[in-house]
Amino acid sequence: MAFLSSRRRRARLAPELDDQDLGRLLKTLLATTRTGTIATTDLCVAQISRLLDQDAGDWDRRTHRMGVLADFLAESALARSWAAREPYNADALVLYAWAQVARARSQGSPDDVGDATDTCLRAAELAPEDPTPWVALLAVARLQRWEQPQVFGVWNEVLTRDRWNREAYLSMLGYLSPEEGGTRIQVLEFVDALSARMPANAPCAATELTAQVMQYHSVLARGGFEALVARNHWSHAMAAQALDRVAHTWAQPGFLRHARALADLNLLAYALMAADRRREAGPVFEAIGGVVTAWPWQAGGDPLTEFDQAQRRATAGL
Repeated sequence: MAFLSSRRRRARLAPELDDQDLGRLLKTLLATTRTGTIATTDLCVAQISRLLDQDAGDWDRRTHRMGVLADFLAESALARSWAAREPYNADALVLYAWAQVARARSQGSPDDVGDATDTCLRAAELAPEDPTPWVALLAVARLQRWEQPQVFGVWNEVLTRDRWNREAYLSMLGYLSPEEGGTRIQVLEFVDALSARMPANAPCAATELTAQVMQYHSVLARGGFEALVARNHWSHAMAAQALDRVAHTWAQPGFLRHARALADLNLLAYALMAADRRREAGPVFEAIGGVVTAWPWQAGGDPLTEFDQAQRRATAGL
């Protein structure tokens, strides 16, 4: 039991994943905003700007950092203040627009995104090579259920700048899902088209497995008998093949190198346990190292509790 308790203490929700610089910034922002000093906004802006200036051409990491910061600042006035102070700073504009989307999504008010569309387009003009203004605009389009030609137009703008942008592919997957107005056929066609040409370790490599977990969750949500036999989903050819393609490669050291690799490993561990492939899940949990993502674990309740219980079962080899 001491071993299990030690495991439980190490497991933690960490939106920054293994990005230590981003993690330190989140802690500093939290501490700084609590001081209530007059210079709080200036201090926070300087810290955020410094981080975003690192590896400016690493679009994958910038997208990760922008998304995490937007969620973190969704209920704060900081992003708005920065954009108002520096209306010609593309980073400030993107963060403000993305934070508006995060707030509207959390409050269940899709129409309450203010001037996010115009803000994204201004940022795109200021930083024409940067995909993040278009990633943020894609989030707006998804939230407001724009027509498909418009959404695909925005998506193509992202891909022109960052061919395998993880956030863009997952946004399109959500937009095309039956839960958001698309169809299962559209999801399958989208995943098939991607899988035919995507490198095995691309940042968007989790798109196919994400689609399978989303379908599994939709079965669970129906309740009743279907929920009781939902595990059968993973015995179907497409779901089993999606797991087979990644189960023995993703956990290998250095195979996944993108910024949200740990999120993909959480997804893989969850899917393997849902499919009762516990022996294969063990090395994946080891690779995760206790860094837990809320999704998909939260589908069953508290994500840390769900993660710990799954890890125990995998470790016990039951």
